[in-house]
Amino acid sequence: MEFQVGVIAGDGIGPEVVAEAQKVLNKVGEVFGHRFHYEAILMGGCSIDATGVPLTDEAIAAAKASDAVLMGSIGGNTQTSPWYQLPPQLRPEAGLLKLRKSLNLFANLRPAYLYEELKEACPLRDNIIGDGFDMMIMRELTGGLYFGERKTEEVDGVMTAVDTLTYNENEIRRIAKRGFDIAMKRRKKVTSVDKANVLDSSRLWRKVVEEVAKDYPEVTYEHMLVDNCAMQLVKNPGQFDVILTENMFGDILSDEASMVTGSIGMLSSASLNDTKFGLYEPSGGSAPDIAGKGIANPIATILSAAMMLRYSFDLDKEADAVEEAVRQVLKDGYRTIDIMPQKDKETVTQVGTAKMGDFICERIK
Repeated sequence: MEFQVGVIAGDGIGPEVVAEAQKVLNKVGEVFGHRFHYEAILMGGCSIDATGVPLTDEAIAAAKASDAVLMGSIGGNTQTSPWYQLPPQLRPEAGLLKLRKSLNLFANLRPAYLYEELKEACPLRDNIIGDGFDMMIMRELTGGLYFGERKTEEVDGVMTAVDTLTYNENEIRRIAKRGFDIAMKRRKKVTSVDKANVLDSSRLWRKVVEEVAKDYPEVTYEHMLVDNCAMQLVKNPGQFDVILTENMFGDILSDEASMVTGSIGMLSSASLNDTKFGLYEPSGGSAPDIAGKGIANPIATILSAAMMLRYSFDLDKEADAVEEAVRQVLKDGYRTIDIMPQKDKETVTQVGTAKMGDFICERIK
């Protein structure tokens, strides 16, 4: 089979980790008889440098013409980069928000999984970790506070900023259905997270989720307030299967869940629309402080490519092979610097970005 993949290498470590994900995809193609064709797409700071804007209409068209998009990370140092002296609508992250909206990428999937070999990197105590955890955070991505009307103006002599949080029942229903569908493929439990004791938008969220839940009698579901969920993630992460939540809550909780695993460099993500199309990217940032040093962890981007194989191309066997190759590399004792243990370092070998990609390729069978 042949697939057209749009590639947004991005900024910072983005080009380095994306190169390793492409290397892995090419190995998958070699082993399983597929061909992946790539088209480079500019977005983020590199697009600002080349075109003056973080995302052009031509880039959006190229993304839409692809079967899926693989992305690195965008942005730079917010304190020193000239990109952050620009108006907000011209900064790197504005390109990502525009792309999500243009492609209708309303469902963000961020798995948080603790590998047995990386338990030492987890900041939680052993009695809390238990047998580990494996959760999927399902975040609504195109509504809520990030896309509501906003303004900053002087009111009665005082500068006042307003951000509007808006959701309608259709936006909530489609993400809820996707969350329950994912739960049916996992352990059949959904935790819907809101702030229904305060927010009208959350009360509507809870009402619609309860309606959707009736169509999934096999799935156990519960409601949880977002502040409690934040506590429970560090108190008992093993209780969660699918966490279903709105845009801002999901942004915060998914970062918390990622650090509970020990390194954000291990965590993949997928942003999907109503079709098979998706945007696949690592959960971490562009890490400009280590860009070009060859030490960035490419595993999150490689696992994002595995999610692309699974969710956009229906290549489950191939995705399994990539994920198993990652597990095997960890079992064999290879680590990038971010996941090196604090003690017993003699039992593992530190490797760089490219070598980690090579080792994973060697184990794809």
